[in-house]
Amino acid sequence: MTRVVGASGSPPPQQAIVAAVGALSGGEVVALPTDTVYGLAVDPFRAGATDRLFAAKRRPTSVELPVLVDGLDTAIDLVSAMSPAAHRLVDAYWPGALTVVVDRGTGSSAGLDLGGDGATIGLRSPAHPVALALCRAVGPLATSSANLHGEPTPSSATELAALFDGVVALVLDGGPAVGAPSTVVRCSADGDVTLLREGRIPWPDVVAIATATA
Repeated sequence: MTRVVGASGSPPPQQAIVAAVGALSGGEVVALPTDTVYGLAVDPFRAGATDRLFAAKRRPTSVELPVLVDGLDTAIDLVSAMSPAAHRLVDAYWPGALTVVVDRGTGSSAGLDLGGDGATIGLRSPAHPVALALCRAVGPLATSSANLHGEPTPSSATELAALFDGVVALVLDGGPAVGAPSTVVRCSADGDVTLLREGRIPWPDVVAIATATA
């Protein structure tokens, strides 16, 4: 049976973070609130964890899982390098609702199985105390919206627990989570920035930051 643990507050209750860390360390799937919608998360460095996440969502493995991080330093460790445009966007919008898709390079994510072709990785630092606390305690988290693939995302912990009962180990209840998803942009090594999905941050604002000069 899926457990629901209260996680409201800033900082969130320590017992909630400890419970989530235990589940993630065991390779299990955890549902957590973010600054956009509820997400499902696993520790991608645990064997079999991303397979469980794909299975829980019924998501095809051809659709790559993005990764939540606690900030730029962790992102750089994962990918080894980011373009100046990506740096400008991260400086402007992290923590927040912007996912940047960059080349993996020779960073620590090079061998991670996140689905897709393995050449790129989507990175986001969420502006939510629960998600950030878990990233600081565990490290980068492979994640996806907490829904069945192609279906709406429930806005409450009780709905999530019913939807994923027995499939997700733990749901951290941070209260209702209703909002637009993150804006997703591809930042290539040569400086090009391409819109993949417009979400909370308008595309014209992204372009203005990405193309700004000192």
